[in-house]
Amino acid sequence: MATDTPAAPAPADVQVVRATVHDAEGIHRLVNFWAAQGQMLPRTLGETYENLRDFFVVRDGSGQVIGCAALHITWSDLAELKSLAVQESQQSRGAGAALVRACVEEGRTLGLERLFALTYRPGFFERLGWAQADVMNLPRKVWNECYRCPKFPGCDEIAMVIDLATPAGD
Repeated sequence: MATDTPAAPAPADVQVVRATVHDAEGIHRLVNFWAAQGQMLPRTLGETYENLRDFFVVRDGSGQVIGCAALHITWSDLAELKSLAVQESQQSRGAGAALVRACVEEGRTLGLERLFALTYRPGFFERLGWAQADVMNLPRKVWNECYRCPKFPGCDEIAMVIDLATPAGD
């Protein structure tokens, strides 16, 4: 799903890598910082370790996690981009966009047809080629996880989707 405004490429110094066990506490800290701001759901450290293989991270020069995102497969054709978080002082420097692109590329590599994300910042995703969708059109998400959320059924996040069948840039 192309947009009229192409996203700028990530700066060359933003390196996205797979998370390791050494990143778990940094991911946990970052996600829960934004959860405390009401921007995402909190996660336990145990949940972070259990889902660590889903995560990509961006680290600063000292090796500290300054950004993270997870790609969580929900079915044979669908995955959720979740826990996208960038340290407040590092925002607007390309880390978030680079993390989203890494998840999209991973989704294509896995042969997925579509990714979705729930967000309070739809404009960010739209600039990267995503489109708004009705969360009720994502029943596997709603019934696998949403129903356990304290915000259910009054969720105020916006569902965003990207079709992976369309090559990047089309």
